Amino acid sequence: MTDKPSQERILVIDDELGVREGCRRVLEPAGYAVATASSGHEGLRLLREQPVDLVLLDVVMPDVRGIDLLGPIHELDPDIVCVIITGFATVELAVQAIKAGAYHFLSKPFSADLLLLAVQQGMERRRLSLETKRLHIMERETADLTRAKEELERLDKFKTTFMFTVAHELRAPLSAIQSFLVAMLKGYVPPDKRDEMLQRTVERTSELLELVDDLLKLSAAKNEQKQLRREVLSLADPLEKVFALQRVRADEKRIACRLEIRQRPRVEANADQMVQLWTNLISNAIKYTPVGGRVAVGLAEKDGWAVGTVQDTGIGISPDDQARIFDEFYRTPQAKEFELRGTGLGLPLVKRIIEAHGGTIEVESQLRQGSRFTFRLPVAT
Repeated sequence: MTDKPSQERILVIDDELGVREGCRRVLEPAGYAVATASSGHEGLRLLREQPVDLVLLDVVMPDVRGIDLLGPIHELDPDIVCVIITGFATVELAVQAIKAGAYHFLSKPFSADLLLLAVQQGMERRRLSLETKRLHIMERETADLTRAKEELERLDKFKTTFMFTVAHELRAPLSAIQSFLVAMLKGYVPPDKRDEMLQRTVERTSELLELVDDLLKLSAAKNEQKQLRREVLSLADPLEKVFALQRVRADEKRIACRLEIRQRPRVEANADQMVQLWTNLISNAIKYTPVGGRVAVGLAEKDGWAVGTVQDTGIGISPDDQARIFDEFYRTPQAKEFELRGTGLGLPLVKRIIEAHGGTIEVESQLRQGSRFTFRLPVAT
């Protein structure tokens, strides 16, 4: 008979000394480590103190029924194999024991060979159970590693694309500024054209500063949310400040602006980012609305959410582009045609701010008919 490895441990729980010692004399020569307990409570104590692979469990004991121990035993280790041993064997008892979680059922008195066979089968069952569990863990870990690898590859690709895009966006205004300055330095610009050239240089510099500013804001929204100071504030306060400033731009384009504040919901947020949120949404609406159009801004509270809306009669967004407008640097063909200047970072920044504050944003739009942006932030409790 092949010896079993010493780590396979057996606990015999039986109130009869002869049964406990008889099992020990049969199992220890076969290579098993055997411990014994004379009562159910002592058996549970030993199980809590040391790992056990298989339990030989008597049904009738002075302190507790063996069947009633099956649940507590499997709570300690669901893979422990329990073999019921009893001198009162009946079909009903066997069925009850199996339903309660027993693996096997031995009727006293049993032979040494029958005991060894039951133990060997039980140990094989435990090994298979543990191996299956180990394989499942390995599968999950492999799946996690695969997902992590894919995410790293995606982030690496995004980083490369992002750096290329940033370099491209910075290069255009820098090249223009350099050309203007070289032209003036070498005397290619007539005196009466220098002011115009300087003005164009200032405009391109402003584009460059706007891009750098948006990049810094986006970086802050991505990486510094835990460090940003938050407070409970009325979302209407930053809205009223931003709306007053943006209305000046709207008046220049003869765009009718309307503000409707139905409620003044309070949110836990960073005040500066709430200003950025309203500024980007409202300025975009004004920027991409033709002369004589309309912009409506609203704020309300519904079902525990602060609901902000910005609606315009502007150029609109096609269904295909609506899925991409929150991508960094993306500008729709209509936006590029209508307004040359733009970083494509405003809406991604808005989305980052809203999601960092536990909210959502959605857009409804039709080409040449306008757009409606709706965002929701949780009301402070």
